[in-house]
Amino acid sequence: MPPVLELHDISKAFPGVLANDHINIDLQEGEIHCLLGENGAGKTTLMNILYGLYKPDAGEIIVRGEKADIHGPNDAIARGIGMVHQHFMLVPVMTVTENVMLGVEEKRNGVFLDRAKVAKRIREISELYGLEVDPDAYIKDLPVGTQQRVEIIKVLYRQADILILDEPTAVLTPQEVEGLFKVLRSLVAKGKSLIFITHKLKEVMALADRITVLRNGRTVGTVTPGEVSPEKLASMMVGREVNLVVPKKTANPTEPALEVRDLYVDDERGQTTVRGVSFDVKMGEVLGIAGVQGNGQTQLVYALTGLLPAQAGEIRILGETLKRATPRNILERGVAHIPEDRQRHGLILSFPIHDNMVLCTYYQPPFARGISLQEKAILSNAEKLVEQFDVRTPSIFVPASSLSGGNQQKVIVAREFSRPIKLLIASQPTRGLDVGSIEYIHSRIIEKRDEGTGVLLVSSELDEILALSDRIAVMYRGQIVDIVPAAQASKEYIGLLMAGIRAEDALKAAPAKTDEVERVF
Repeated sequence: MPPVLELHDISKAFPGVLANDHINIDLQEGEIHCLLGENGAGKTTLMNILYGLYKPDAGEIIVRGEKADIHGPNDAIARGIGMVHQHFMLVPVMTVTENVMLGVEEKRNGVFLDRAKVAKRIREISELYGLEVDPDAYIKDLPVGTQQRVEIIKVLYRQADILILDEPTAVLTPQEVEGLFKVLRSLVAKGKSLIFITHKLKEVMALADRITVLRNGRTVGTVTPGEVSPEKLASMMVGREVNLVVPKKTANPTEPALEVRDLYVDDERGQTTVRGVSFDVKMGEVLGIAGVQGNGQTQLVYALTGLLPAQAGEIRILGETLKRATPRNILERGVAHIPEDRQRHGLILSFPIHDNMVLCTYYQPPFARGISLQEKAILSNAEKLVEQFDVRTPSIFVPASSLSGGNQQKVIVAREFSRPIKLLIASQPTRGLDVGSIEYIHSRIIEKRDEGTGVLLVSSELDEILALSDRIAVMYRGQIVDIVPAAQASKEYIGLLMAGIRAEDALKAAPAKTDEVERVF
């Protein structure tokens, strides 16, 4: 049977970058074809070409045996191609029905919106594919996993039978991931064909019919899960062997590096998002905070690092209570911060790498003498850190904006780890990074723990929390619902807590933790 989709010799260049170099990939009817690759490998560019957002410099797209000229998303949709974006394109104050019909409004008598007709179709789609979505529900009232199903319904409503899913599990709990996989298998069982983009090797092994790996804009190979291991896939992506298990010794915690008591924090809009949170982080341990994004973790970290004031409660760092402390006050007490948004809070993108390497210490010796910056010391520091932390850059003089996401993160890690620290606050430290960069960042975090630094790790990636943490706290709707030793925490139990299940009920429902070593990817 011929493929439903073929991409032949697709090439696309941007100034100074060959993003796609004669890439070939095909998709069979009723198949899940997973696309893997590091940041900058060309996955997003390729999918943007397929969806009509970019025009290829060379190559052709064949849809159901016919050459297709796709000049925009409308052309892609007309060809039965739909895309479910990683960041949802939904209007929170509208209902499911209103979101689905946006842009393709049904009308009665050519005048009035026919919400009833659309709602009926949504119920039919929901029942056919096991989506379980209420057409009358408001988006703002739906959990993240259900919102994603609305995005899938939007694509199906437009009669797409080729679906592109871009990092669809990034914001889901383990239970929601399982629910999504069930839906995707239902889709292909009924003839839909899927291209699934992810960096999570375990998901690929569990879901894919075939896997195509891209590296440096080229196709490395296409394989099936049955003929390849996760380790082999990682090496295909990175071009070298990658350790998928975080090696770490038993922690030796000592006195508290951070003490938080009954903390309340409002967000920028004045809404209370952290409600009565209390916990300790001891020196020489990693305390992981697990939770679906949006449950107060961001505001908690902002309060701990001086980016937001606390409304009530106490924060003690190395035994000292901090009140209305600025970020500089906190950093000078031996605190390092890997921010959730590296471009907004971690770097000055227009500054060269050498200046970004001293953002925390530029006013101190040896980088300053009085009010005079010591350029020689700043440049020497950057050269040393670029080599020590394996920052891939043509020069320390290029702006930080020119680096890939992984190398931007390495600049932040190099800067924060190169000074004496007692407490590391790492928020989403590997978000959007490839397996090689993830392996590197993880090893550095454990290295700091073993040196006696206290580490607060905030991540929505449960595998990362389980792999790195010595204790795990779970946040749900601004509160810590439980803190458990990592050695006793099963993925199922933590996932249920993340979904809002009470600890007593989660204990009854979740199986005991196995002794199997967790791969973090």
